Formats: sequence, C-alpha cells, structure tokens
Amino acid sequence: MVPLRYATPALLLLLSGCVLGPDHVPPEMSLPGKFSEGGPKSNGDVATTAWWTAYNDKKLNSLIQTGLDQNLTIQQALERINSASANVTIAGAGALPALDVGASHTISGQSGELRTQFDPRNTSAGQLSLSWLLDMFGLYKRNKESALASLDSAYAAADVAKLSYIQDLVSSYIDLRYYQQRLALSRADVKSRQETFNLTKFQLDAGAASRLDVVQAEGLVQSTLAEIPGLETNIRVSAHHIATLLGQPAGSMVNELIQGGGQPTFRGGINSGIPADLIRNRPDIRQAERDLAAATAQIGVAEAQLYPSITLSGSISPSYINQRGIHGGLSAWSFGPSLNLPILDGGRLRANVNVAKSDAAASYLAWKQTVLTAVQQVEDALSAVRRDAQTVDALRAQVKTTQETLELSTASYKDGASSLLDVLDAQRQVSTAQASLAAAVQQMAKDYAALNIATGGGFAPGGKATAPVKVAKGS
Repeated sequence: MVPLRYATPALLLLLSGCVLGPDHVPPEMSLPGKFSEGGPKSNGDVATTAWWTAYNDKKLNSLIQTGLDQNLTIQQALERINSASANVTIAGAGALPALDVGASHTISGQSGELRTQFDPRNTSAGQLSLSWLLDMFGLYKRNKESALASLDSAYAAADVAKLSYIQDLVSSYIDLRYYQQRLALSRADVKSRQETFNLTKFQLDAGAASRLDVVQAEGLVQSTLAEIPGLETNIRVSAHHIATLLGQPAGSMVNELIQGGGQPTFRGGINSGIPADLIRNRPDIRQAERDLAAATAQIGVAEAQLYPSITLSGSISPSYINQRGIHGGLSAWSFGPSLNLPILDGGRLRANVNVAKSDAAASYLAWKQTVLTAVQQVEDALSAVRRDAQTVDALRAQVKTTQETLELSTASYKDGASSLLDVLDAQRQVSTAQASLAAAVQQMAKDYAALNIATGGGFAPGGKATAPVKVAKGS
C-alpha cells in the first residue's frame, strides 16, 4: 500500500492534468461544388487582390490606400486587438503563483505627567506573501483558450472593418461620380432646351408658333434647372461622407473630389471562385468561428467551477524594533493549503454551465448563418453582374436612338413639318434615356464591388492564422 504522504501529491498531480469541457472542433457545413452562375475555377487568395484597380481610376485607388491607415473605424478595431491581447495575459496570469511584498515603518511613543521624557519606539515590518491556485480541472487553461480565440476574433474583426470601409468608400465614390454625370447631363439638357426655347420665340415672331408653344418650351427649361440644385447637394453629401471615411472634416475634400473623370466602369473578368474557397477568405466567417471557439472554452471554465479548488499560500513577516538603543527583531511565517468546496449555491454554478452551453450553441448557429448569408450575397451579386452589361448595352443603344429622334424632330419643326410637342417629347426621351444609362452604369459598378466584397477580397489579412474552417463539399 502506498503511504498517504506519497499518495496525496500523486493525486494532486493527477488532478492537475484534468481539463473539463469539450475541445473545440472547427464546424462543418455541406456546400455546393460551385455557384449557380459561377465558374468552377478557384479564386485563390482574393484577400490580397486589389480588385478596385479594375475601375482604372487613380483617384479611387489613392483614396482607398489612404483610408486604410486613417479610417477611424479601422483604428478602433485595431485598438480592440490590443485589448484582446492584454486579456490573454490576464487569463494566463491566473494559473501562475502570485507574490506580494509589503513593508511599513511606524514611530510610536507615550507622554504624560508620570513620564519625564518622551520615549519613542521605531518599528519596521515587512511581509512576503505567496499564493497559488492549483488549476486541477483546467479552469485557467480553458480561460486562456477562450482569450486566445477572442484575440483571433479581434484580428478578424479588424479585417471586417477594413472590408466594410472599402465597400463604403467605393460605393460613395461611385455615387459621387454618378451625380456628377447627372449634373453634366442636366446642364447639357438646359442648353439644348434653351436653344429650343429661343427657336420657339423666333418661330412666334415669324408667326409659325403660338404663345402656348413658347410657354411650354420655357417650362421645360425651368423644370430642368430645378434638378440642378439637388444634384449639386448630392455631390457634396457624397464628398462629405468620403472625407469622414478618411478621418477628415466633412468639407475639407469637396474641391479635391469634384475634380475627376467619368463614372467608374470595371474592366476585367469576373471570378467568384467556389464556395469552399471563398468562405475561407471572408473575415466575418473567421470571426464567427473564433467566437464559437471562445464560447466552447467557456463551457470548460463553467464546469471547472463546480469542483473543489485548492490554494497553496504562505507568508513571512519579519519585524525590527528600536527603542532607546534596544534592538529587537522577530519573524512570523505560515504555509499551507486551503480547500474551497462549493456545496450550496442555489444552483448558480450549474446554471452557469447551462448558460455557457447555450452561448456556444448560439455561436454555432451564428457561424452557420454567416456562411449561408455569404453564399447568398455572392449568388445575388453574380446574378446582377452577369446581367448588368446587357442593361447598359441596351440603354446605350436607346440613347443613340433617342438622340437621332431628337435631331430629326428638331429639323422637322424648323421646316414646319411637325409640332413643338414632338421636339419636347423627343428631348424628354433623350433625358430619360441618358439618366437611365447613368444609373445603370452606377449599378453595374456597385454590383461589381458587391461581388468582390462578398468573396472577401480587397485587403491583406492582418491577424494571426486561425484554425481552418472545415467545409463538407456537397454535390
């Protein structure tokens, strides 16, 4: 039989290796082999692809690169990485011995009618305390696992912030150029309709037009002029938002941004990859998986609190006394284990375990929902991008047709072969077709951006490598 003095340390050593709670296993999900409108080619590491360069807009490229360093939302996300890193240190410190040192010095004495002099006493004392909570059931180990997973989640959250910034900036820049295009079209319409108005007045003087024709032509000029202030406002609102995204005062970049070219139009192929590849590039999916890992580790933390805990503690307290030339010193010390055994807690600890399990289950569902949403976003963007070009081509043809109709109507009106209403109607058709074309070009540029954002492209991941997400490929 093993003596008790040897069995107790052996038992403690055995218990110190026991870690409660489930180990995290990367989740799996059955996904199709390819997107319904995508090709079978893998898109590879889209996270390092600067897809916005396909717009061939140097100003946009410059704004994106500048904003990645200056955007305040990204900077906040990076600060949360520092906080999560500190939490890892805090979580790991609990499993290590704690050593505290204290010291004091006091002067005391007594005076009164029966004493002829003041006899001071100097007392110096110190204390050295050591405590160590034995992690017998893996409470601190699971806590550190959870903190490390949260740190990885913070890195992924920073990538999510970068992706959101790129999407917001590109969308705002596309809007800015769209409103500028609309403004240019409106000003051209004003010029064209003013010419028609002048022609109508000339026809009135010649007796070939009525006062009604003049009033109608003038009304069309005024209605076009009324569109311009709203477009100018939208241009400035877009410029203000871009400045804010870059961490600048809203009005500081208006003059710089209104100087630019036409609407962004991407040039290049469409590569969405396959679901099994792209979801590994989505930082929000990585974040959800790391949140699940952190929640799973917390189950072990909660279960470990159901069991006894042993703390080893000790202290040494030396002191030194000096009174009228008399020196004295003494030291007190203590050392021993203490046991904490939870017995009656009203079910609180067991409820904590249930809470942790429920949180982990909710985190898994959140991960699954994130994956499905990502797949839907790519499918939606693919459907739009593959049809946008058809819409733009059709509208370009329509603009050409309406412009030819306007030329013919104007020439016919000058010759007296048609009425002014034919000219005004042709002008409206031209304006409508041009505005529709501008909106279609805007939508095509946005859909291309949405596709690349949905695939997780546009930045180099800045965090540590996280546990890979397992994907069960479907048929």
